[in-house]
Amino acid sequence: MKACIEAQAMAAQTSWQFIQEVGLNTDPETGKKEAVNVTFEFLQNGRMAQLNVPLLTIVPIPYIAIHDIDINFKANISASSSSVSETSSSSSLDAGADISAKVGWGPFSVQANMKANYSSKKDSKATQSSQYSVEYTMDVAVKAGQDSMPAGLAKVLELLGSSLDVSDPDGTLEVSETNIVLPADGKPVKLIATYKSPKGLFEPNAIKAKSGEAEVPGTLDGDNMTFDLQKEGTYTLTAGSRTLTVKVALSPKEKVNA
Repeated sequence: MKACIEAQAMAAQTSWQFIQEVGLNTDPETGKKEAVNVTFEFLQNGRMAQLNVPLLTIVPIPYIAIHDIDINFKANISASSSSVSETSSSSSLDAGADISAKVGWGPFSVQANMKANYSSKKDSKATQSSQYSVEYTMDVAVKAGQDSMPAGLAKVLELLGSSLDVSDPDGTLEVSETNIVLPADGKPVKLIATYKSPKGLFEPNAIKAKSGEAEVPGTLDGDNMTFDLQKEGTYTLTAGSRTLTVKVALSPKEKVNA
């Protein structure tokens, strides 16, 4: 059980390390993390387009979990014992007596001599032995597989999936108008410019506007850069490798007054 719990903890740590090392980039200076995007170009509607996809949404994240643990424990104990008792001792006793007797008288007499002995012996032996045998058997069956990801991770991947974006390999520069007519009251006209980089990021600070060689100041407005135009002429807007031309003309009434 302890080994399975430790294995489950290692599996969770492996999933986190995979996300950290494969799916995220860390800024060494700020420590800020950002998702790793896979960028590639493809043909769409007769022109090349660029697709930016978060890496974590297209690779399987290892999330192994233990589903079942079956533990079968068996113990076989066999014992044997034997005992033999034998006592060995010896003793000997000799007892003897000489007996002499004479029967008769004179020439008709008989002389007899007799001897008696007694002996005793006893043997015994003692032996004792015992034998034991113990056998243990454990069968462990563990079933594991890819588990469903946590709700938080599923939500993160859902958000990353919705961020999938198709962009232009050279970026996209757009303006509110390319031909502007100044009003008769002489008030400036606001030009709104938007730039999206090849990575699909809005970068309004990259937009620059010039009238001839003179730079036109702009004002940051969220994801846009705005320019107040009040002079007739041709304005050039640049961002990245993109360039747009905006023409500003006087109204017919202003031309007559001029």
